[in-house]
Amino acid sequence: MQRIKIDLPQKFFFTTEISVRVYDVNFAGHLSNDSILSMVHEARIRFLKNWEFSEVDTAGAGIIMFDAALQYKSQGYHGDVLIFDVVVENLLRSGCDFIFRITNKATGKEIARAKTGIAFFDYEKSKIVPVPDAFKKLIEELSIL
Repeated sequence: MQRIKIDLPQKFFFTTEISVRVYDVNFAGHLSNDSILSMVHEARIRFLKNWEFSEVDTAGAGIIMFDAALQYKSQGYHGDVLIFDVVVENLLRSGCDFIFRITNKATGKEIARAKTGIAFFDYEKSKIVPVPDAFKKLIEELSIL
């Protein structure tokens, strides 16, 4: 079986911290896979909010996730503070990828990598739309900083 491999960029655009809560831990005592995906969602919302966007209004369009991938590097535990570094890559006609590097703040150890594919979406018309110009411009500017 081929393994998922998420390559990390040279730089990230945004960083946020999220603590591992008791209900983020599975029966084996470590961070569960569904909680990592939930935390990635939280980090994406914080990224958008940082530039006054939201999932329903990103420069005039909503967003919808069409795929996700997680690559585990080590375990996380209850009480760990995780650092989520976020970057947007692969801008296409109607979507992009959000890439996340997740590390333990105390140890610096990488916990996981994640990628979510996002399409821009008109919720009223229930259809995919082009990447909004203001979002595209922001990502292009952040990429050259």
